[in-house]
Amino acid sequence: MSSHIARILFVEDDINLGFVVRDTLENVPFDVTHCTTGLDGWAMFQNHPFDICLLDVMLPQTDGFTLARQIRAVNTQIPILFLSALANKTDRLEGLRLGADDFLTKPFSIDELILKINIFLRRTTVNPGIQPLTQPVLDRQNLTLSINGQRQILTHRETDVMAYLLDRPNTLVRRDELLLAIWGDDDYFMGRSLDVFISRLRKRLAPISTLRIENVHGVGFILRQ
Repeated sequence: MSSHIARILFVEDDINLGFVVRDTLENVPFDVTHCTTGLDGWAMFQNHPFDICLLDVMLPQTDGFTLARQIRAVNTQIPILFLSALANKTDRLEGLRLGADDFLTKPFSIDELILKINIFLRRTTVNPGIQPLTQPVLDRQNLTLSINGQRQILTHRETDVMAYLLDRPNTLVRRDELLLAIWGDDDYFMGRSLDVFISRLRKRLAPISTLRIENVHGVGFILRQ
């Protein structure tokens, strides 16, 4: 049986909360490295191996979203879990778009946190030595799509369409809904453009065999995960 203790990068600027969470996690036991700024968290990530990252969003120097972008740029596999007082839908979606695996709102249950950590660790270690399949990491601001560590540059339209579908996995998105949301119109010529972009995105997603864009003839599309 492996004696490996999971290594956690924990970035939280609230000293009291940081002490309580770290102390509790170390009793599980986990090996916890606690940083209080985004800059320190990034420096630590670059110089030490970790199995999972727990990131606050509102951090001094470098915020949690920026830190997550930096981590995802060099590692598309490591689980990232946001712990934040920001509870609105926009912030949660932004965190997930950046490649986070989950978003816990403060105050959170420490038991739930431990449960989620164990779930994500099992997912990444269930088949040691086998490269796990990853979800695409979409960076809207820089128009890039990262798959298995390979970054592709997208057009603005490709980015918009991909983001819209990623926000609605395993859900039928109607053609007219997608056209109005992205192009602001649903006429014939816009529809033909949409088909071109869907075709391009299918090719870009080809490296992930478990992720595909299905066409529901005459109705719309479903991003299957």
